[in-house]
Amino acid sequence: MDRNSEKNQFRGIIPPMITPLLNEDELDFEGLGKLINHIVVGGVHGIFILGTTGESTSLPYPIRHRLVEETCNLVKKRVPILVGITDTAVSESLKLAQTAKYSGASALVAAPPYYFNLGQPELIEYYEYLADRLPLPLFLYNMPSHTKINIEPETVKKLSEHENIIGLKDSSGNTAYFNKLLFHMKDDPGFSLFVGPEEIMAETVLLGGHGGVNGGANMFPELYVKLYDAAVTGDIKKVRELHALVMNISAGLYSLGKFGSSYLKGLKCALHLLGICNDYMSSPLNKFRKEEKSRLVVNLEEIQKKLQASKILTQNKKKDQ
Repeated sequence: MDRNSEKNQFRGIIPPMITPLLNEDELDFEGLGKLINHIVVGGVHGIFILGTTGESTSLPYPIRHRLVEETCNLVKKRVPILVGITDTAVSESLKLAQTAKYSGASALVAAPPYYFNLGQPELIEYYEYLADRLPLPLFLYNMPSHTKINIEPETVKKLSEHENIIGLKDSSGNTAYFNKLLFHMKDDPGFSLFVGPEEIMAETVLLGGHGGVNGGANMFPELYVKLYDAAVTGDIKKVRELHALVMNISAGLYSLGKFGSSYLKGLKCALHLLGICNDYMSSPLNKFRKEEKSRLVVNLEEIQKKLQASKILTQNKKKDQ
């Protein structure tokens, strides 16, 4: 694969899609269809399923495979689909990769296998072993808060030499780390570098990053696309305006209650209130209780007013109709 060719380069906003569920063992198929259409018509550049925001590690294996199949079927090649295959067992990652390939996905994403604290040489061995056997290109996924392993910039540089490893998604929230990645990879423009936390997406793009895998784009995709476009063109005034809206979303929807999963609870609850999909969460997580939900209703209404004032929400509604 020539990752430097234009058709193979990944750029822009690729939402980490939530997984709509009815219960522990059943997808919310109606909600899945609504969510995918809502995201795609919002102008995103791809969809990432089975990541942290998709509760991937909590889902039964049959649900993971079914989600891949149904998502690819519903998207119908309108945008590229990236599939998370993170697992502690390589065989399970490879099985899911095959489902992704047969279903029509474009690329795969894998964080380091959690539990064993791999050193950097072991991490290189693991990813090379995995990439050699994958039927699709692979994105590295740096998520040290969940895996307890940081993929060091030097390790990324080494792994980028593998022809089947084409990029990295960084969810560390560490801008110093991301800047080091940009420095180490400056001579390899075909290697895509994405950031997860939406609060720093615009600044990383301004510095040379390739886009964001931002959870808020599940709710308001056009906002994040416009922010990305403003950063790419260097429109600082527009970046400041739209970034302020993103920070309102972060403060109002992701920080309610004293939960380690407040971000995901808030995101799923908001999507439910917007009439898009169910807010059921796979164990060990649970959806917001009445108190947090009531506060989120108020905050969501305020955010919608601000988006309407910026003519973003109105445009999204027109596109969805």
